[in-house]
Amino acid sequence: MSEQDLQPQKPGRAAREPVFLLPAAVTAVIGVLVAIHLASTLVLNEQGKLMLVFYGAFQPLRIPAAFDDISLGVPLIWTPFTHALLHGGWDHLFVNVAWFGIFGTPVARRYGAGPMLAIFFLSAAAGAALFAATSLYTGSYLIGASGGVAGLTGAATRFIFQPVIVAKHPETGERVMLGRKLASFADLMRDSRARFFILIWVVLNAAVPLFPLITGTPISIAWQAHLGGFFAGILMVGLFERRGS
Repeated sequence: MSEQDLQPQKPGRAAREPVFLLPAAVTAVIGVLVAIHLASTLVLNEQGKLMLVFYGAFQPLRIPAAFDDISLGVPLIWTPFTHALLHGGWDHLFVNVAWFGIFGTPVARRYGAGPMLAIFFLSAAAGAALFAATSLYTGSYLIGASGGVAGLTGAATRFIFQPVIVAKHPETGERVMLGRKLASFADLMRDSRARFFILIWVVLNAAVPLFPLITGTPISIAWQAHLGGFFAGILMVGLFERRGS
């Protein structure tokens, strides 16, 4: 367990409600996402917006192009991560910000700002890798925080469905909540809520490519980033779990 113990309050000390319910790191990331989109919308002209996407978005076509000219692949050093900071519109941004607030919060509270950011950006890169594997020569590009947030979702899945562990305080004898354990993969499959959540996540995202065939309307949803990020988060979160606590 890595969640901080909830110690009983000392007599005579009133509980303080935080001004913001979100952890500072989550609020900061949301602020950065909103600021970047504000700048791209209100400050940059059309040429500036094109350059922002050109140098910030993840473009799989750069991978084969780099074999002909290595300089064309240089942006691949940062774009697997920076694409998560860009959004195509306010609706795109608002969905990802809400999603980030919901699933980034429990991860940040359990592990802290550093691990939360690591899971977010590494999951974004994992989502970009799966996106590249399925769209290498299409000329499409990837923007949006959804792959990174999917990773936070996968990470949170490992503990949010687990029961709260309660123990007695050694000095006062009061009941103290110690948090939730990190579920093993076997635990996830045994837990009906976690199993159902993972199943729905995988099915809905894997079905996205079928929607245009049924509706006749193209859908710009990077389902590959969602799936790649989600499973990256599930797999890597154990690296940040404190042993022996």
